[in-house]
Amino acid sequence: MLKVAWSKKYCHPLPENHRFPMIKYELLPQQLLHEGTIEEDSLFEPRDAFDSEIICVHTEEYWRRLRGLDLTASEIRKTGFPLSKELVDREINIAGGTIQCVDFALKYGMAMNIAGGTHHAFSDRGEGFCLLNDQAIASMYLIENNLVDRVLVLDLDVHQGNGSAEIFHDNDQVFTFSMHGEKNYPMHKEQSDLDIGLADGCADELYLSTLQYNLSKVVESFKPEFVFYQSGVDILSTDKLGRLDVTIEGCKERDRMVLQYFKSRELPLVACMGGGYSQEIKLIIESHANTFRLAQEIYF
Repeated sequence: MLKVAWSKKYCHPLPENHRFPMIKYELLPQQLLHEGTIEEDSLFEPRDAFDSEIICVHTEEYWRRLRGLDLTASEIRKTGFPLSKELVDREINIAGGTIQCVDFALKYGMAMNIAGGTHHAFSDRGEGFCLLNDQAIASMYLIENNLVDRVLVLDLDVHQGNGSAEIFHDNDQVFTFSMHGEKNYPMHKEQSDLDIGLADGCADELYLSTLQYNLSKVVESFKPEFVFYQSGVDILSTDKLGRLDVTIEGCKERDRMVLQYFKSRELPLVACMGGGYSQEIKLIIESHANTFRLAQEIYF
C-alpha cells in the first residue's frame, strides 16, 4: 500500500495574502481519496521530528532561535511567511513525516509526503517559504542510523535547491542534483554536486532528454542506495513563478521517468511535493495528483 504523510498542521492558516500556496495541502488529499488513488489507510499522521534529528542538519543556534521565535525582521522577511509557533510546528511535523516516509520506503519501495521538499532552508537560516530542510533531515536520519551509505537528493523543482546544496557541500554520502531555471530564484546559486540550469522557455522535449541523460550519468557514477525526489510542479508553463514551458503532460512524463527508473533498479524513494504556483488551483492539484497516480500504478 502507498503510504502518504499528511496532517492538518500542513494546512496551517496564514494571513489572506499568504494563503494561496497552502490551499493545495487541504485539497490534494481530498482529490486523491475522492478518485480512489489512495484510501484512508494510506494516509498517516506524521510524528514531529526530534530536536536531535533537526540539529544533525541545522545549527543549534538557528534551531534555538527559530523555536523561540527569535529571528530578526530581515530573517523573517527572507522566509516569505510571518513567523509564528504554528508555522514552526508545521515544519517540525513535515520533517517528521519525511523521516517516517523513509521507513515506509525501505519496507515498501516508496512513500510520499504531501508537503515537504523545503529545499531553501540552509543549515543556519530559512528562505523561500522554507524553515527546516526536511529532505536533508531525513537524509541524515538514514546515514546516522546506518541504514544506507549513499543518498541521492534529486531536486526537480524549478528553483535551485540552494539550502540542500549548502548543507551537503562537504558530505560525500549525499549527492545533490538540482535541475532548475537558470535565471529563476535564487539569483545567487549555491553549488550542488550537479546543477543543470535551464533557459527560460525550456519545453517538454529538451527538459525530458536533459533529465534522462543526466539522471543515468549520476546514478551510474554515484550508485545511490536511497533517493529523495523533490517533485515540484512549478516547471509548468502556467506557473506564476516558473518561466519554463513544460506542459502538464510533460510534467507527468517527468514523474513517470523518475519513478520507473528507480523502481526498475529497486532503489527506495521518498517523494515530496515541492512548489506549484499556477494561477488556477485545479492545475496545481491535477499536476501533483499525477505524481501520486503514477506512484500507485508503478509501485503498487
